[in-house]
Amino acid sequence: MKTTRWLAVIAALIIVAPSLASSPADARAGAGGSSGSRGGKTGQAPAPTQTAPSAKPIERSATPAQKPATAAPASAAAQPGGFMARNPFLSGLMGGMLGAGLIGMMFGGGFAGGLGGAAGMLGLLVQLLLIGGLAYLAVRLWRARSGAQAQPAHAYSAATPRMAEPPMARQGLGAGPGAGAGMAALAGTVSAQLAITTEDYTAFETLLADVQAAYSKGDLAKLRGLATPEMLGYFSEELSADASRGVENKVEAVKLEQGDLSEAWSEAGIDYATVAMRFSMIDVTRSLADGRIVAGSDTVRTEATEIWTFLRSRGGEWILSAIQQS
Repeated sequence: MKTTRWLAVIAALIIVAPSLASSPADARAGAGGSSGSRGGKTGQAPAPTQTAPSAKPIERSATPAQKPATAAPASAAAQPGGFMARNPFLSGLMGGMLGAGLIGMMFGGGFAGGLGGAAGMLGLLVQLLLIGGLAYLAVRLWRARSGAQAQPAHAYSAATPRMAEPPMARQGLGAGPGAGAGMAALAGTVSAQLAITTEDYTAFETLLADVQAAYSKGDLAKLRGLATPEMLGYFSEELSADASRGVENKVEAVKLEQGDLSEAWSEAGIDYATVAMRFSMIDVTRSLADGRIVAGSDTVRTEATEIWTFLRSRGGEWILSAIQQS
């Protein structure tokens, strides 16, 4: 009987575990996860910033993961062989001399090729000296070749690329009602590939507030104009999960506290911009049945730091493409 009761308790804990694990940090748009696409940089970590020195990798994405390039096996002709293989003339000469001496010995003529007495001994010494000289020359050539191959590994040339220096920490994008002025401080910042203007920074901050507001209302029609279809699908899943649990999340009074441009680039006619943002908000989750608060607070502000990536077609408006946690 006791065993049955314990099994029932364990089963109940398993069922309610997802609800107990949810927290205010996981209730806002994006559910505290890392998802979406960053074009060709989806599998790469965003450049670190003062606001977010690191970012968690994207866990869910419609962009196929790119396999790391593997080095093709070198052909047999390109692989360095032994000394004899690289110096056929010397190997042939040494082989011929050794062969001649051995044949002479087999037929009773001695290693010196049939010479007797002192002449035979002199011939043997000459052959030994030649073989020793060739061996010494082979060792010298081998050492010289090894030194020449090892030298470039420790030397820089004008064409050798240097490791990129860490990006300079940028000023905050802005906060509160006057946030547009804070973003204007970054208007002159131009990435290596794409220039970001004051209007772009204002659009990023506006999207942060608009996405959270639409998500809070469960307004998928509004979110459709603010995010990519991929992100819209993730938002829809999160809202459906809340409805299934009988709860509703509200995110209000979103305020950008600090923001940094991580990187901006263009590819295949699409512009991308990745921005690290630290923002505060009122984040509360209530029960749909009786309105009681099950997570968060309707009076105490919470804070989050995330990395958002935006995209736009040439001449179009920015929309949300990915959210990553710091």
